[in-house]
Amino acid sequence: MKLVIISGRSGSGKSTALQSLEDQGFNCIDNVPVSLLPELTRLLHWENSSAKAAVCIDARNAPKALKTFPSMIQALDEDNIEHEIVFLDAQKDTLLQRFSASRRKHPLSDGGISLKEAISREKELLEPIYNLADLSIDTTHLSLQELREQINRRVALKEKQDIALLFHSFGFKHGVPVDADLVFDVRCLPNPYWDPNIRQYTGRDEPVIEFLKKEPEVNQMFHDIHSYLDRWIPSFEKNNRTYLTVAIGCTGGQHRSVFLVEQLSKAFAGRTDNIQVRHRELQVW
Repeated sequence: MKLVIISGRSGSGKSTALQSLEDQGFNCIDNVPVSLLPELTRLLHWENSSAKAAVCIDARNAPKALKTFPSMIQALDEDNIEHEIVFLDAQKDTLLQRFSASRRKHPLSDGGISLKEAISREKELLEPIYNLADLSIDTTHLSLQELREQINRRVALKEKQDIALLFHSFGFKHGVPVDADLVFDVRCLPNPYWDPNIRQYTGRDEPVIEFLKKEPEVNQMFHDIHSYLDRWIPSFEKNNRTYLTVAIGCTGGQHRSVFLVEQLSKAFAGRTDNIQVRHRELQVW
């Protein structure tokens, strides 16, 4: 049996993630009480040992119940139930905007707690789940379709236990991705932006690729990052790590980081069957 536990702050996209898994054949249950998780899982496993199930556990549980989450996961381990914990989150301002647009009531807000306070409080309550998450996804810059694609590719359609690699390009001037496991800063490399003849292209276009491939520093940076990942990915796998997000950042996220992400994804194509590429500033998967 495969069990996926979806959690995260309200407004981060949990319903969308659960619906995506349901579309892929998962038996999905929303708002599961933490205390019922082991027994529910045993029942689902008894009914069909090859079943795929997904449950959502979040701040709608009582605070005391959320504190017992680690012990519930330990019970699953003792029952040898294969499970993954996916935690969704977004920046506070984004969550505020989403609630304002939807006009939905936050589950922790009442007459004495403002929406902003409820969002902050929720993060504290969910810390026991966040600390055990196998995969964290920041949905701040994701559309609903992009979130669905990420859940489908990285979770629902992940058949093997090989590590799932996501190579993610970004621009530092727009902020560092908070869900990145490893971040490499490549702003020290020669910048195609300063060549007016190729400025309008990106790191996926031939003029920029040709420019960067001629630079020894770029080749050395690629070699060093590749060597680091090649050396340490097996250690992540031995530690039962199933997801790894590698973020490469340059100034604007258009040229150098995009080029290196494309090159690294090709270099590791034979290393695992589950490799994704995302260019945040290009909004391309």
